[in-house]
Order: sequence, then structure tokens, then C-alpha cells
Amino acid sequence: MSLHFLIAPNAFKNSLSAEAAAEAIVRGLADGGLWFQSESFPVGDGGDGTIGLVADRLGAGRLEVTVRDPLGRSVTTWFGVVDGRGAAGGGGTAGGSAAARDTGGEDAGVTALIEMANASGLRLLESPELDPLHALSTGTGDLILAALDQGVRRIIIGMGGSATVDGGVGILQALGARFLDKHGAPLIGLPAALTELDSIDTSGLDSRLARCEIVVLCDVDNPLLGASGAAAVYGPQKGATPAAVQQLDGCLTRLAEVVAKTSGRDMKTAVYGGTAGGAAAGLYGLLNATLVGGIDYFLDITGFDQSLAKADIVITGEGSIDEQTLQGKGPMGVAVRAKKMGITVIGLAGKVPLAPSTELKRYFDVLLAIGNEPCALADALQNTAANLSRTAAGIGRLIGFAG
Repeated sequence: MSLHFLIAPNAFKNSLSAEAAAEAIVRGLADGGLWFQSESFPVGDGGDGTIGLVADRLGAGRLEVTVRDPLGRSVTTWFGVVDGRGAAGGGGTAGGSAAARDTGGEDAGVTALIEMANASGLRLLESPELDPLHALSTGTGDLILAALDQGVRRIIIGMGGSATVDGGVGILQALGARFLDKHGAPLIGLPAALTELDSIDTSGLDSRLARCEIVVLCDVDNPLLGASGAAAVYGPQKGATPAAVQQLDGCLTRLAEVVAKTSGRDMKTAVYGGTAGGAAAGLYGLLNATLVGGIDYFLDITGFDQSLAKADIVITGEGSIDEQTLQGKGPMGVAVRAKKMGITVIGLAGKVPLAPSTELKRYFDVLLAIGNEPCALADALQNTAANLSRTAAGIGRLIGFAG
């Protein structure tokens, strides 16, 4: 009887999508001469690409829309729509059944799937254009408005990969909120101008939001403010200088203070609030959005456990598997569920610790670095697919010898 592998990698950042990583691993196992069965189940933890995976699994329809990018330019992208029967427009699929279960059936109405990075992502900007003091998440708000036009009752947003540190003010402006100075005039030059924020007028927020649940999939657990907050940790990769980091943290602090007076909700203490430059906290603060750990929500909504129950061995991975992986990253979510079922877990990554911690060993039976020889990072990224396939081929041969 052949072994059944569940191939469930996360994306390898700056190199391979989760789908491409899964394909490379399956190709390598086959090259290793092992007789096996497999199911590819690429996963996402809320990072860039997660919503595309969800849409594919749930059989979502994709609607094209033109929105504003982080600098206000037009960009054409998509959002997904799933109704209570499955894919948009009807039609029963296995994925659609999962969607119906998650939304409570047909009575729950239509769910929209939104990828923040499609409208407000780093990948939309060239390096010289990065400017988190002025980049706004407005386009993600445009996507929410387009989804509301479809009569949705739930919106699921994957927030990874944003180019913004605006606390979600761009989204909220697009939805009708007004950010005012002490004279009652709208602030210009957000988010840098948030230090002058005196009040927030929410009377113009789209009334349809009151009838719509918003769920934010978060790929990091950082708080909004401070040394481990949105500006300090993620601002630099979005183009923030040390001085800009300090300014942005001050902007987010002022935003949180005024939101607390406006809605009574505390952005500062929101778990996952630092996600997407504080956009998660902003939507929690003014729209009462639910913030969730991305990988567990992803695995639940896509019916991962059903596939896991058929597996003898799970292979997962991403660019790096280390102590940070334990904080809710994709491979960790996969490994936790596999170990609960007593299934062997193999983790593949471009980088693994020289001496894995006791905690990592609890969840990963084998951790393998896929690099073949010392090389520059750029070369390693370019060769990720080949290295994954080669390593998987080695796994296949080893298992074949042992059998």
C-alpha cells in the first residue's frame, strides 16, 4: 500500500507562491522513485496570496474592479464572491459546501473575499515609490464598497503584504469616515497628518456596513504601537526611515486615542492590531471587525482537516522555519493539527535553525534546509523550486530505502 502525502506549504516569500511550492515538492517526490499518493493543499496564513487560495478552494467567483493603489493611481484587480450554495452564481462544489457551512448556509447570504495586497500592496510599488507617510489603504476600501454593492453579508480580508502604515484611515475614508482637525476641517496628507487629528465623523460611514460582518485574517500578532508595533517592525520594509518610524508611531498613537473617544474600542490593546500597518486595529476600532489568526481560520474555512485525516505524512514549509514560526505562521498551524492526529510532519525551508528548539521538535519530526551549497540570497531565491524538488526527491529515496 502506498503512502499518502499531504503537501501543504506556505508561500516562500519573494520566491515561490504556495501553489508553486507544492508543485515542486510533488515533482521531487516523483523524481525520488517513491510509489505514493498525494494531495496538494497549499496554505496561507493571512499573508499576500491567502485570499486567492481561499477563493480557489471555495469555488468563488472573481469580480474585476478598478480601485486606487497606495498612491492613488488606478489599478484593476478582483475580489471573490461566494454565496450560500457555493460558488458565486450557484453550483455545488466541495469548496462551496465548506463556504456554506462557514457562513451558516444560504440564509447567511453572500461572502466577499478581499486581498488587501491586490489594492494596497507593496508589490504595486517600485522601491523608489515607497512612502508610508503618505501611502494610503484607500483601494482596499474601494474593494469593500464594491463588495457591498454585491449584497454581501460577510467580508473576509487577508491583510498581508500591504505598503501602508495608516491605521486603516484610507479604508475608512473610502467607506465614508472623515478625519478632522481641531477646526473641523478634513485632514490633508494622511497618514502623516494624523498628529493633528482631533475628531472622527462616522456619520457618513456606508450604512450597509452595519449589516455586514468583517473578518480580518492576520499573519502577524504584533500590537499597534511601540517597539514591536506596526511602525517599528514593518515600517522600514515599507520605506520608513528611523525618523519616519517615530512619526508614524505617533500618528497611530493619536489615531488610537481619538478612536477610543469615538467608539469606545481600544486599538492599542487589540490582539493582531499591528497587522497591515495598523489597518487591522483601525477596522476593529471603527467597524468592530473581528481579528483572527490567519492560518487557523484558513484551515477551518477550507476544510483542511478532512484532507489531513487521509494523510500518512505531511510536508509543509516556507522561506524560514524558526522560533517565529511558533507564533502562528502557516507551517505551525499545519503541524499542530497534524500532530494532534499523530501524523508525521516534515518541514522544508530555505533556512532552519542550526539546533532546533525543543518546541519546534514537538511539531516537526524532520526539519530540512533546502539549500544545496553556500550562495547569495538572490541566487537562493531564484533556485527555490529546484532546491525544493531536489530535497523532496531525497526524502522519497530515503523513505523508499527504509520501506
